[in-house]
Formats: sequence, structure tokens, C-alpha cells
Amino acid sequence: MEDDNQIHVPPSFMAVYTDARGRLIERAQTVRTRYELCEDLAGHLVEHAQTLYHVQAPSETEILSRIHAGLCTPESGVSISEATWIVTRLAELLAWPCPALLAPQPDALPLPPTH
Repeated sequence: MEDDNQIHVPPSFMAVYTDARGRLIERAQTVRTRYELCEDLAGHLVEHAQTLYHVQAPSETEILSRIHAGLCTPESGVSISEATWIVTRLAELLAWPCPALLAPQPDALPLPPTH
């Protein structure tokens, strides 16, 4: 990603937008814009996570897992890959161990009624 822009997108975020052959799957400007959004969101979530930790006193793992689940919803505005990167970055900013972040499983289809 070589151009005149001053923003350095770290390799960990580049991996979100790189295919198996190491090529970007989006335009460089799009990746840079998404990185800025995700980095800002991770920074804003620091205080929220700390508040949850001190008020509700669940474990660090539970807080990060809950935030990840919330970010994995379509309403969040980020992809599941971006959500995973955001929570990994959040754990790094908080100096908390990052749990295994699994993509949510689609709800099971309801069973047809039995007669």
C-alpha cells in the first residue's frame, strides 16, 4: 500500500482485506478508511469495557466476548472480520488477554410443527 497518505495501516488490519495470495480485495483508500474507523472504535470502547469491568465485574474474557458478539451484528456497521480485529485491538489497548473470538453461528432454523 504505497502512496502519499500518512496513515500507516498495520499488517494485522491489512490481513482483513487480503486474499490468500496476499492481494488486497478492496481499494487502498477503502482499507485505509475502514482501518481509521475500526481503530477509532477500539479506542472508544476502552472506557466502556473498563466501566463494565468495574460495575458488573464479569471477567475480561466475558466483556470482550460480549462486545465481539455485539459488533458481529449487521447493525454494527462492521464486518465480522473487522469486529474480530476491533476486539483484538481493544484487548491489546486494555492489556487484557484476548479470548478466542468465534464468528456467531446463524440461528438454527425452526423445526416444522408436528401434528
